[in-house]
Amino acid sequence: MPIQSGYHSRGYLPHLKVEGADYFVTFRLADSLPRELILRLIAQRDDLLRCAAHERPDHHDHVRSELFAWYAAEVDSLLDQHTGAAWLRDPQIAQLTSIALSHFDGERYTLHAWCVMPNHVHAVVRPLGAHTLDTILQNWKSYTAHEANRILGRTGAFWQTESYDHWIRDAADFSHCVRYTEDNPMKAKLCAAPTDWPWSSAAK
Repeated sequence: MPIQSGYHSRGYLPHLKVEGADYFVTFRLADSLPRELILRLIAQRDDLLRCAAHERPDHHDHVRSELFAWYAAEVDSLLDQHTGAAWLRDPQIAQLTSIALSHFDGERYTLHAWCVMPNHVHAVVRPLGAHTLDTILQNWKSYTAHEANRILGRTGAFWQTESYDHWIRDAADFSHCVRYTEDNPMKAKLCAAPTDWPWSSAAK
């Protein structure tokens, strides 16, 4: 059953759901990062978590949150190197993904910002009504995987199974996440200004 609030885990990352909240989400292509690299980062993060639990038990939740933010930032930095097949470089696949992101905007969710990068996608989104973040992500990924594989003439996994999501706490956090999302192509040296990247809310 889809979770609307509370902590849960689907694998590598913890996920905090808060009903009526905004989220910053990232999902990436299946081959975007080597598994051994992700496992090394996870081991490094878990070592730091164990040390934090021993040395600063009263601040464990805060340290845990900081370390998972560090892990996500490390993964994003690696993703910006555009490794793997980077199928989203194909304008047809990037356009397909852009349309899918916006399709139910205002009906199932409010899409505040989004960006399609060569091997990953960022979005700032608020689920509406009974629609959960998990089902929104599942629908985005399922539809685009099917259509992209058909266009590319391939089979097999298109997206990495797990996605990263961050509950946006306040207005400053919201502003940061929107700016991060729309600035990502410029930061990754794909364009000179956010508005130059056609597969982003900044260009709309």
